[in-house]
Amino acid sequence: MPQPTPGTPSLLRAINDRAALQALLERGPLTRPEIGALTGLSKPTASQLLLRLQEAGLVVPGGVREGLPGRTAEVYRLNPSAAYVAALDVTRTHIDARVADITGAVVGEYRQSTPAPRGSRDTGEATEDAVRNVRAALDGAHAPAALRHVVVGVQGAPDPGTGTLGYATAEDLPGWLAPGLVTTLGRRLGVRLSVENNVNLVAQAEQAHGSARGHRDFVLLWADEGLGAALVLGGRLHRGATGGAGEIGYMPAPGAPTARQTGRYGDHGYQALGGGSAVLRILRSYGVRGDGPASAVGEAVRAAGSGGREAPAALAGLRDVAGRLAVGLASITAVVDPEIVVLTGGTLLAGGELLRGLVEEELHALTIPRPPLLLSAVEGNPVLAGALDLALAAARDEVFSSTLPS
Repeated sequence: MPQPTPGTPSLLRAINDRAALQALLERGPLTRPEIGALTGLSKPTASQLLLRLQEAGLVVPGGVREGLPGRTAEVYRLNPSAAYVAALDVTRTHIDARVADITGAVVGEYRQSTPAPRGSRDTGEATEDAVRNVRAALDGAHAPAALRHVVVGVQGAPDPGTGTLGYATAEDLPGWLAPGLVTTLGRRLGVRLSVENNVNLVAQAEQAHGSARGHRDFVLLWADEGLGAALVLGGRLHRGATGGAGEIGYMPAPGAPTARQTGRYGDHGYQALGGGSAVLRILRSYGVRGDGPASAVGEAVRAAGSGGREAPAALAGLRDVAGRLAVGLASITAVVDPEIVVLTGGTLLAGGELLRGLVEEELHALTIPRPPLLLSAVEGNPVLAGALDLALAAARDEVFSSTLPS
């Protein structure tokens, strides 16, 4: 395919089109003079540009703006229906779906339950289950037929070379470990679909909207039932050769069983030291009760701040948990030397500022690098937030480049 010659009129028009679309996305409805001023175009050229974008279905009139000197001015806005995208958060028990138009406005959300199948299932049946559940989640979120892009967050790590999900078991992701599943899903749904590790998506959300905004080197630690991390180096997410750069639950840790003893995906390493089951067991040994790790941590924080008889034991339990989390975190920070560490996940968020401070104190006692530890500032489901960011970025790049000459 011949490449466009730099500086040709068609290429310059496409560059101006993209600049105008980006301005409308970032600033909202604009008048023709405002678009001309932002792009450096003359009034006739800006008028031609707007006509061209309207005919392409990318821009629509947005009413008139009154109260300004001179005549009332018609405003233009990005056409919300120019493209739609979806984000999915796949867990063991359900799929959360979120659909948005190209402006980023959310138009639908839905949770699709995915009960574990009974009995053994062959690969074909498992794939059919996954396709059926994803389609039901998208339908429940009122996704239009012509989705531009879908980003799926999963507990495992997709291998960039093979596309197969690793660092997870069939129990973690029932039906999602079949070879070629991602390709099959995209083909059956008729949409561009990509799969990303869920903690990496949380890091994407933190970098765009949360505590890591403005930082180019940071580590994100996720602590809940499982442990995970994301590494952002030089502003870019580091995935590793097989996609498993942040799978720290399997990282060897002092005092914890190894994979040699438990098996590859057994309860060993950092997960055995500070994962959800360990946190619950530790806090119960200090007299703290809870149905799960997050609720137990929350109860420990409440007890520690109560000033009652249980306060010293609860605080000691939280310090024990913090020390275990710091041991694994120290191995990462000693190598990566990040600007900051972002703490998130049910266990850490339930611990709030008290647990954050204890983990920071323990970490700084173990390593020469002493990055500040910050709690997550992303509200709601951060996996969906990060997945939607990536889906929107891909769709906008495609749509905003659609007027480029071929």
